[in-house]
Amino acid sequence: MLRFLCFAILLLALPARAFAMHISEGILPPAWCVFWFATAAPFVAWGVRQVSRRKALDPSYIPLLGIFGAAVFVFSCFPIPVPVAGSTAHPAGTGMSAIFLGPFASVVVAFISLLLQALFLAHGGLTTLGGNTMSMGVVGSFAGYGAFRLGRLLRLNLFWCGFFAGVAADLLTYLSTSFEMAIALHGDHPFLAVLGQIYLAFMPTQIPLSILEGVVTGGIIVYVQKHRPDILRKLKVFGEVPK
Repeated sequence: MLRFLCFAILLLALPARAFAMHISEGILPPAWCVFWFATAAPFVAWGVRQVSRRKALDPSYIPLLGIFGAAVFVFSCFPIPVPVAGSTAHPAGTGMSAIFLGPFASVVVAFISLLLQALFLAHGGLTTLGGNTMSMGVVGSFAGYGAFRLGRLLRLNLFWCGFFAGVAADLLTYLSTSFEMAIALHGDHPFLAVLGQIYLAFMPTQIPLSILEGVVTGGIIVYVQKHRPDILRKLKVFGEVPK
């Protein structure tokens, strides 16, 4: 036991390179931080209202919310360094959570995941929480949900509906992140040129990550359909949008 404690203390004491995820603390100017907080807040508020209503109707909804919230937390905790100041690449997970929970509840689980990562893992930041919630939570969730519903309308195979949801959530999250960074930091340089440079810098890592996330999202929804179709019915995955 003593050896284990010594080993643990040694690991904590060793210097290690930190890969800050999402948009890091101090990257966005204060005015943009406030703007993105104000923009993301209505989505979070409506999501909390929706979660509260569904919890009142069915208490078993909360454990399912926790499962997908944990999945988003874990998905977005795999940082891959990108040659862009202040950010890294990682899967989003919001495509999957939006399919199962609906886009507004998915915004809530993304917000909580980002808050915990900022507080305890130094991933992202508190001042940039609004911007990160907007890109990963709002844009990622609605892009994933929209791609899934479009796939259903086109009568695609369920796996491909999930696949395109995962890909869309991932790639549009990073387009949004690039937009937030470019519009705040382009200075005297042309905005579109800076936006393109930042987004292209993400692509070498994000394209394979988005494909992987699409495969995982499609595989999970097919697995749930085969083994726990009651969850899909309970969450109305193929039915009405939660209100």
